[in-house]
Amino acid sequence: MRAIYLDAFAGISGNMLLGAFLQAGVPLAHLEKELEKLGNGDEYTLKVSEVKKNGIQAVYVDVQMNAQEATAASHHHRRMADIRKRIEASSLSRHVKQLALAIFEEAAKAEGKVHGKPPEEVAFHEIGATDSIVDIVGSAICLDYLEVERVFASRLTLGRGFVACAHGLMPVPAPAVAELVRGWPTVPGSEEKELTTPTGAAFIRALATYHDGLPQDFEADSIAYGAGTWDLSIPNVLRLYLGSCAGGGSAARCILEANIDDMNPQIYGYLYDKLFAAGALDVWTTPIVMKKNRPAEKLSVLTDAEKKEALAGVIFRETTSIGLRVIPVVERLEASRRVAKVETKYGMVHGKVSAWHGEIVTVSAEYEDCRRCAAAHDVPLKTVQREAVRLLCERLGG
Repeated sequence: MRAIYLDAFAGISGNMLLGAFLQAGVPLAHLEKELEKLGNGDEYTLKVSEVKKNGIQAVYVDVQMNAQEATAASHHHRRMADIRKRIEASSLSRHVKQLALAIFEEAAKAEGKVHGKPPEEVAFHEIGATDSIVDIVGSAICLDYLEVERVFASRLTLGRGFVACAHGLMPVPAPAVAELVRGWPTVPGSEEKELTTPTGAAFIRALATYHDGLPQDFEADSIAYGAGTWDLSIPNVLRLYLGSCAGGGSAARCILEANIDDMNPQIYGYLYDKLFAAGALDVWTTPIVMKKNRPAEKLSVLTDAEKKEALAGVIFRETTSIGLRVIPVVERLEASRRVAKVETKYGMVHGKVSAWHGEIVTVSAEYEDCRRCAAAHDVPLKTVQREAVRLLCERLGG
């Protein structure tokens, strides 16, 4: 599976993430085009530049707010409900929405705990500003483009000293960051700066699995660097390894199961969205028959073990179930996968090539790309799919 490993020896922030993703191969034009779907393009300008940090070539991304937005930001703070509404109303893909909302929800829970408010009522300050929204949604766009399925990360360097926040000077790590990195290995480092920001910490909390160094089965295709704002005694960069991980690292997995015979079936679509946003790897339902010949659904949720409690909470809150089975996944066999792109006469289409013991077993075309091309050219979806698979097979020599 496609994976990244984030080496946060100098901390992690939103602009460091975006810079690393761009150097890793995400086209700037694609990022900008997707960000336009948020409908706030008049609020900011995206400035991207090549810089050197202690001799390391890196990409620096600066989200520069226009004068009107900068003035408004000084007295307006967006609530989690406002951010959710904007993202859900956009034309971003479902996967990008799920990733972005998962990050924001972790931030909202942390801020809510610090300020004693429900997550949806939290008024974000720093993380609700336009630049942080662009950083978070932009990171989700980049993960989707690179088709990253797993995120691994090192221990986090937090920094030292104090940082200016909306509530005044706060110790590093700021309270929300301290809550977000609770349970994650950290070090303060030697620098008198905030190195891990709320945006970076929320990304890690929502999507990453800790690993002390590259997972044993991680094969890196490329290494990229995203630059931070500071000039420090150490390179202020985030190092990103992009590659594949055959077994998904050392993280244990399990399946949560519940038999449900008394719930409105309309709820399942909403439930799927909530579970994926909370970190589920897969969700499915199976029609079954229960006692007294009642038709029912067996809900199954595949998850990493560390997200088990969070997902159980979603199930108990959103369904009528009052009990779950936890089934350990002892072993999982996976075909190796690579991403390929082909230019069809209908447009560019991503494809997936899967192999088992060196033999190609599956070639498929990305549904969303084929759907977009079919709609643009008013042709049947299956026509675009066939054309894309044919070209992929020709490239592979079969």
